[in-house]
Amino acid sequence: TFMKESSAYVVCPGGFGTMDETFELLTLIQTGKETPAPVVLIDPPDETYWDVWAAFVADELLAGGLVSPADLDLVHRTSSVEDAADYIARFYRTYHSMRWVSGRLVIRLARAISDADLARLNEEFADIVINGTIERSDVTPAELDDDDNVELPRLVMDFDNRHFARLHSLVLRLADFGD
Repeated sequence: TFMKESSAYVVCPGGFGTMDETFELLTLIQTGKETPAPVVLIDPPDETYWDVWAAFVADELLAGGLVSPADLDLVHRTSSVEDAADYIARFYRTYHSMRWVSGRLVIRLARAISDADLARLNEEFADIVINGTIERSDVTPAELDDDDNVELPRLVMDFDNRHFARLHSLVLRLADFGD
């Protein structure tokens, strides 16, 4: 339930409940049941809770083929509150939101990106586009009917609906672009 209204997640060290909620959150993002969002794992200074967790994930889950290398990029680990805040702000620097319209993924942007940046996205993320390219779009009729952020620039793509960690990486890459 807490995920429904959240735009970012900061997770502190804890017990079984923390592990349960953290893995559930990552599973929902990894499988596309939850939209991409920044997930920050924050340790108190000089503590290693999330370092040990990340080593377990790499040694057991990644090495065992149970998660992909891209899945490890779903989290940002830090012990700095300022770094956590900067990461969250960076995540939304260019990306605003997304939704599905007529089987296509519409990515709404907080600001436009250049043609050169769009070309770079297409080069870097062609592996998650099943048909055509990532392209600019006007507001769709469905979004217009819903008055759903109609003022924002948009990108659309035929996303493979499978590689959600790569989609998360695309959102992070958008932060490097824009006016």
